[in-house]
Amino acid sequence: MTPITRDRSIVELARPKVNLTLRILGRRPDGYHELASLVAFADGVADKVTLEAGDPGIAVGGPFGGNIIGENLIAKALDLLSSRAPELRLGHVTLEKNLPVAAGIGGGSADAAAVLRAVRRANPDLADAIDWYGLAREIGADVPVCLLNQAAVMQGVGERLTPLKSLPPLPAVLVNPMVPVPVDKTAQVFRALNAPPLSPPAAKPPCEQDFSESGPGETVRDLVLYINRQGNDLAGPAIAVVPHVASALATLERDHGALLARLSGAGPTSFGVFETWKAAARAREAIKARHPAWWAEAVVLG
Repeated sequence: MTPITRDRSIVELARPKVNLTLRILGRRPDGYHELASLVAFADGVADKVTLEAGDPGIAVGGPFGGNIIGENLIAKALDLLSSRAPELRLGHVTLEKNLPVAAGIGGGSADAAAVLRAVRRANPDLADAIDWYGLAREIGADVPVCLLNQAAVMQGVGERLTPLKSLPPLPAVLVNPMVPVPVDKTAQVFRALNAPPLSPPAAKPPCEQDFSESGPGETVRDLVLYINRQGNDLAGPAIAVVPHVASALATLERDHGALLARLSGAGPTSFGVFETWKAAARAREAIKARHPAWWAEAVVLG
């Protein structure tokens, strides 16, 4: 690894990835699941990744830093960069972990993608020669869309991305009941789904065939209708694995008047969409007052 020679540090935010919709089209022969998902990123809360000069290494802090179990995808990203592109200038990475771990909002994937973006910025003379998205795919299925870091339609196992030019900004509240979840939570959710095998493999998912680059409508109401039609195929199985998800969804929609409430990914984080930012902020405060142990943040999705 060649160290960074710049005096200044490079900071990248790793924003939450929220699956506004998630259709599981079937199980592929390789065991992975073919999906179609409308993905947005949240402004208002994020992990912070800092790359600076120094010996290669990782320091982890923040309110959820101690909750990382198993392989840190940042370490995987740095190891891959070192082996595939040893000419790159790397350095020391500090992660401020502000997002819950294993929460269905792509926290680890967003962290790894933020490292890729930081290293790309640190190496402007070499950046064009590196297949960043190829590296992202090797790190994890959600890393390519997190590297893109903008609203997109995600297909395949996450490798086929259609960036959206615009998406109506959605005032929202992210809620995680912060209950213990199985280490293999995502695997359990997919087993509970028991998706049928794909035969023949899906070419272009039918639920996204009419999806243009301009997005599913121009207003919050249009987007809410689209999300409502598509849904999240993992919601039922996720509730079976982590029953507290149902409480979070009910709290958002029934108790606080969200236009809709849905699960993100395999959960347990849910999101509620509100008419205005003020309504979202009020709902967040009320949820925290009633459920102080829950993680809840008012954000804008877009």
